[in-house]
Formats: sequence, C-alpha cells, structure tokens
Amino acid sequence: MYTGLLHLHNLLRWVILILLVIAIVKSLSGMTGKKPFTKGDKKIGLFLMISAHIQLLIGLYEWFFGAWGLKLIQKTGMGEAMKEPAYRFWAVEHITGMLIAIILITIGRGASKKNISDQAKHTKTFWFFLIAFILILSVVPWPFREAIARPLFPGM
Repeated sequence: MYTGLLHLHNLLRWVILILLVIAIVKSLSGMTGKKPFTKGDKKIGLFLMISAHIQLLIGLYEWFFGAWGLKLIQKTGMGEAMKEPAYRFWAVEHITGMLIAIILITIGRGASKKNISDQAKHTKTFWFFLIAFILILSVVPWPFREAIARPLFPGM
C-alpha cells in the first residue's frame, strides 16, 4: 500500500504543477489584460486546491508511516536528523515547504471567492499561486539533487 501511495503522490505532483502553471498563466493574463474572473478561473483554482489537499493527506500518511519522516526522527533523534542534509530534507524541509505551499494555494483560492474586483482576484491568485509554485519547485526531490534525488516517474 505504501508503494502505491508513493506513486500516487508522485503522479499528483505533476497534476499540481500543471494546474499551477495554468492558474498562474490565466491569472497573469487576466491581471494584465483586465479580463473578468470567470467560472473557468474558479474551477482551475478549485481543482488545484483539491489536488493539493489530497496530496497533503497522502504526504502526511507517508511522513507518519514511512521510513523518511517520523520514524527517521524517532530512530536517529532530531539533533542527528538535522545534522544530516538528506535526513533533514525528508524529516523537516520537504513537509514544511509543502505545507506552506498548500496553505498559499488555499489562501489564493479563498481570495478568488471574496467580493472584490476581478482585477484584485487575478492579482491575488497570481501572487499566491506563483509563490506556492516556486516553493514547491524548491522542495521537490528532483533527480539532479544528489542526496535526496528521486526519479521523475518512479515505478515506470
């Protein structure tokens, strides 16, 4: 079960990144072109938020029950986990960065529901989604990151 959830977690990464790019481009276009905030814009934000929250639940399960989260901290101790860069990444940095990114996505989605101008909605969603996108890119274990590298599509 853990391996299947890990593969789903990886697949959802791509869904979230694609939805974020689409949402950022649509928000930027709406912001610069002074376009109305449409139902399509709202749906992209909603699908993004749902995907991010599902990803969070899967990630929390992996952190609590997998070898690289809580069990790692219990086994090595927090001090030792913080000294080793790979341990620190999995035990602290990855989960913290992703939690912040998901919070930003949720706030961005919430901004689109407020009773403010369409221009303000586009501007707020753009900035919240862009910062979340940058944060996600920085805490994903990409294949080029030596100690923490994971394949782009594990299991395939």
